[in-house]
Amino acid sequence: MSWSASAFPAMRYEALFGDRVVPCFADRPSNFYDLLADSAARAPDGAALIMGDTVLTWALLATECERVARALAAEGICATDRVMILMNSSPAFVVTLLAVARLGAIGVPFSVRASATEVKYALDDSGARMIIHDGEQNSRLPDAPDVAYRNFAALTDDDGPLPDSLADEQAAAFILYTSGTTGQPKGAVLSHINIVHAALYYEAAMELTVDDRIIAAVPLNHVTGIAALIATSLRAGACLILMPTFKAQSFLDLAEAERMTYTLMVPTMYNLCLLQPDFSKRHLSAWRLAAYGGAPMPEPTIRKLAKALPSLSFANCYGSTETIVAQLITPATRAYDKRESVGSPLPGTSALIMDANGCEVSPGDPGEMWLSGPNVISGYWRNKEATAKNFQGGFWKSGDIAAVDADGFIQVLDRAKDMINRGGLKIYSAELENVLTDHPTVAEAAVIAKPCPILGERVHAVVVLQGPVKEDTLRALCAKRLSDYKVPESWTLTNTPLPRNPNGKVDKKLLRDQVIKSLAEQIPISTQD
Repeated sequence: MSWSASAFPAMRYEALFGDRVVPCFADRPSNFYDLLADSAARAPDGAALIMGDTVLTWALLATECERVARALAAEGICATDRVMILMNSSPAFVVTLLAVARLGAIGVPFSVRASATEVKYALDDSGARMIIHDGEQNSRLPDAPDVAYRNFAALTDDDGPLPDSLADEQAAAFILYTSGTTGQPKGAVLSHINIVHAALYYEAAMELTVDDRIIAAVPLNHVTGIAALIATSLRAGACLILMPTFKAQSFLDLAEAERMTYTLMVPTMYNLCLLQPDFSKRHLSAWRLAAYGGAPMPEPTIRKLAKALPSLSFANCYGSTETIVAQLITPATRAYDKRESVGSPLPGTSALIMDANGCEVSPGDPGEMWLSGPNVISGYWRNKEATAKNFQGGFWKSGDIAAVDADGFIQVLDRAKDMINRGGLKIYSAELENVLTDHPTVAEAAVIAKPCPILGERVHAVVVLQGPVKEDTLRALCAKRLSDYKVPESWTLTNTPLPRNPNGKVDKKLLRDQVIKSLAEQIPISTQD
């Protein structure tokens, strides 16, 4: 194995969630909020958060979090209450996450690109009592008379005592909604102990310290933003610099000005940076580590980055909402000779490659990857069926087909069934197909990935019609019910039934080949997103 346990804090076996015994870091913060409290005690005057002209020291960040926690307590929010957070990436978002955790309540961060229908589903499923927003999401706020809507800017200070209700480490800290292959969103329950371990893992694996300056260029409301960036910077005492939205030119400007040392992005974002005509002239000597995940990094991209920035190291990361941390990471020293792999398991975690009967396969043979560790979630919110289906013996069944080599490095051979990866954003085809087939004129639909040189994949819909309907009508239907990045960008409208295999299932491989062939003579898709 490539990871040395000596580079990580000492571990011991512990019983978690009633039915698991896994290695845990023996010396650790008690909960998510304590990550902030520890850094504020160590270096109160150090820079914690930066966005534009806003700079929060650790002491100021802690003070602001407690102010908001008191305001929420005055509104009646207490331990175990769910609070949806519908906000853009900003210091206010970070403050709200921490304030909710300070009360022992459960945060439900949600995408600001979601439709009102998607917001309503998560709101109902989580049983959230309140939505905190930033005033820019009014069109996405559903009608829910029993839910309190609060604009962050309007939260008033309260001089009352702050309740002593910090959560137990095995209690839920957040619920993050992730779509499954059935199209039905599931609420992944992230416990405090899971997030704390994720932060400790990232800190050790990326060798982060108080001297690091991290740019958060991905959305903070996803697991990467919460665990890999927010929680990890809190743990390391590193300065976190926020970008509300990613633009390659703005990112490079910020990286220069703030002397960024580390970031974690999807390969698409690195490609867009390389496309900037002045990239080779940028002063990025402080940038020491480029981490990436969500999709394979093309070899030419690594080669170009390495040529322009000889001192830059790379770390390939594989994780999910269910694992919270990138549980498989390729160390910087193996970035080239193991570039086809997604890494090897971190100390204290396990990755098994299993056959359909639940037996481990031999090295080199393909199978489904199962993952376990103190970072793996306990299950899905109020969904025993999905939890039983996707978890077994403390392992999460990833659905990804993979193989392990003799050195313990794992290569993912195929992603979870029917998933489309649009620049790191996961899109499950069944979710779109369910929406499309709700239209009375649609007989059947299949959504597939169309190759894209920049984003990796884009969404293409094949729709079998039983009457006249316009493409714009179907696009509007999707836009109303789904996040904007899930809406198909190209279409095939036909009266011909979809191809099927002998079992009667749609043959998506054949369909994909047919679509790609039919599009081959058309104008290439734009490289601008």
